[in-house]
Amino acid sequence: MIDKQCLHFKSLVTCIMQAFRHIYPGMRNNTKTVLEAPGAGLPLIELWIGRSIFQLKRRLGSRHSFCAQFEAERKQIRQSLAACPEDKKGEQVLIPRLRGLEDSSRFWSVWMTLEHLRITNTVFASVIKGLTKEQVPTKQASTADVKPTESVGAEVEAAFEASCDHYLAMIDSIPHLKTSARYAHPWFGPLDGEGWHALAAMHMGIHRRQLALIIERLQASSRI
Repeated sequence: MIDKQCLHFKSLVTCIMQAFRHIYPGMRNNTKTVLEAPGAGLPLIELWIGRSIFQLKRRLGSRHSFCAQFEAERKQIRQSLAACPEDKKGEQVLIPRLRGLEDSSRFWSVWMTLEHLRITNTVFASVIKGLTKEQVPTKQASTADVKPTESVGAEVEAAFEASCDHYLAMIDSIPHLKTSARYAHPWFGPLDGEGWHALAAMHMGIHRRQLALIIERLQASSRI
């Protein structure tokens, strides 16, 4: 008896909602997810924990271990890309926010994620090379400045690989990454060349996880 009453109540609620949507079509748009603005950063507690983890990994790691991590993350990204249908790579997917990921970055496509990595790999290389020459960028670093555009296409896959090659070759050409010059990251504060190198490897890991989740959801939607 109770089950029948519950079923009747659910049906009644459904009918009411459908009626309202018919009368007020705009009501459907009220459920649209609103993301934070680019550059909004991370929740304070997460940021504090992230800084502590970053400092620990930086102390425990080395120039060579961070290069190895960077290359390992790159390899896993390649494997994920191989499992994604070509016609799905440009489709934006809303995912839960991962640790280390800004809210504004969780509605990207596979290609948008690669474009972000291409941009940041290029920035990391430029910053580190400059610091080794005692040259500090005059512009303040901002996460909002390295967001991808929605219009990026298949060409970004080769561009991403080229950015990885360029980054690793640049690191290999520098004798010493510990620099007296420092450039401030918006989350981690002033970093020397070695600090930016550690960040580059960890950054690849964050977006490798993002990419895997995007592809996982694309595959799940294809099976429906």
